[in-house]
Amino acid sequence: MKTVDINCDLGESYGVYRMQWDEAVLPLITSANIACGYHAGDPGTMRSTVERALEHQVAVGAHPGLPDLQGFGRRRMEITPQEAYDMVVYQIGALDAFVRSYGGCMHHVKPHGALYNMAAENMVLAEAIARAVYNVRPELYLYGLAGSQLIQAADRIGLRSVSEVFADRTYGSDGKLTPRSQAGAVIQQTELALAQVLRMVREGIVVSTEGAQIPLKAETICIHGDGEHALSFAREIRMRLEAEGIILAAAGTP
Repeated sequence: MKTVDINCDLGESYGVYRMQWDEAVLPLITSANIACGYHAGDPGTMRSTVERALEHQVAVGAHPGLPDLQGFGRRRMEITPQEAYDMVVYQIGALDAFVRSYGGCMHHVKPHGALYNMAAENMVLAEAIARAVYNVRPELYLYGLAGSQLIQAADRIGLRSVSEVFADRTYGSDGKLTPRSQAGAVIQQTELALAQVLRMVREGIVVSTEGAQIPLKAETICIHGDGEHALSFAREIRMRLEAEGIILAAAGTP
């Protein structure tokens, strides 16, 4: 039987800015990527999100991003590999302290937004991020875009990689996500997103915006927690996968 992880980016509230679905989404997913204060999140949010995730037995991961609150970490920045290494180490360490304070154990790291996309296509940057994760805790999983440079860097360094696909994003013929700045980057219709997920999981294929069939490895499915219909979409995804007999579990779960 097929096994797949459902992950969601959470803990992205900060100050008076609040995300509304975090608590309700947690029972529907198997792993959580928790913001570490750079693109979103703050210490109180990190602490409470870690606590709730552990209560729901959801695998906890760090979600390090670029230092850009105003742009939500989705704007590209010119950074050196050393800067990427340092900011990833810093953010992993911050979240890991909260996880340990509740007696938990961090499971994975998944870069956020522009940092994620930059590492998907830039091998030098990908290697810096993989090295940062490995040097902090080599037993961690590194989540990255299926077929990307980040996955290849993790595999070369000896990290356990997890190939990620996206439920509500479209793909180009190069296998990369359609940039959010372009029309049609986000799939708005639930049924279309569900059909894409099932095809990726069952057949290992996604159809690009140009109509090409792109092979990919679907080990974890990302759903976004900041959308208007995030909660209902998470429910639909989980129900449909379970109805298809697919086992839902975080990477490495026995």
